[in-house]
Amino acid sequence: MPEVGQEFELLAERVGHAFNDPELLELALSHSSWCAEHDDAASNERLELLGDAVLGHCVAAHLYRSYPDWAEGDLAQARSAIVNAASLAEVARRYGIGKALLLGIGEDRSGGREKISLLGDAFEALLGAIYLDGGMEAAGRFALEALSERIEEVAVDPGVGDPKTRLQELVVRVYGDSPCYTLTDSGPDHGKCFLAEVSFGKAVRGKGQGTSKKQAEQAAATQAWRELESSEKHDHSSPSITQGKPEHAGTA
Repeated sequence: MPEVGQEFELLAERVGHAFNDPELLELALSHSSWCAEHDDAASNERLELLGDAVLGHCVAAHLYRSYPDWAEGDLAQARSAIVNAASLAEVARRYGIGKALLLGIGEDRSGGREKISLLGDAFEALLGAIYLDGGMEAAGRFALEALSERIEEVAVDPGVGDPKTRLQELVVRVYGDSPCYTLTDSGPDHGKCFLAEVSFGKAVRGKGQGTSKKQAEQAAATQAWRELESSEKHDHSSPSITQGKPEHAGTA
């Protein structure tokens, strides 16, 4: 496995931004769990906050210019669909951000490099670092390139972005029931991690993590919706679809 410094360089190449200040890149990838084990070094949390604001601006401005006929509600729904935690985590995986993250030993062993919340936060922190290093033009170019596929998907239907609503509609249609969410949390009060599970058809159908209850539930709904939609597309003639009472309801 490449050393830390090399991982940073490889990530910068994948992102397509040559950092004038490499320390900004390192800061963007410094998770609080790693900082706690290294003399309380600065974490990426401040950059994450900045990156979140930059991302919201870039996406909102792009949608405003590209879709002049959309109403305010359409713009708001589309923006939320594009910048939600699951979307950002998916993009972070594509760029291999998880491989370059600086994580504490415990967080690393517990699968932190694949956690939706960590990946989404790291993507925002990276965007914040690019903004500080190269300005809004560089940050906007990266953000819109990274999210281009998601933007195109959402453009077809601005309302596609609320995973819980989509799942609710699909479950009611297929199962004649409503999804049920359960939540657990771990960690200190100032840094809780929430785990959500969504169930329907007498089984758990999706799981998700996040730094808030809403984020975790949205992530769980996204996973369940994708699997259910895929199953429906590949089995139009199944009694579970045509009759609304799936034969496999008792299985995972």
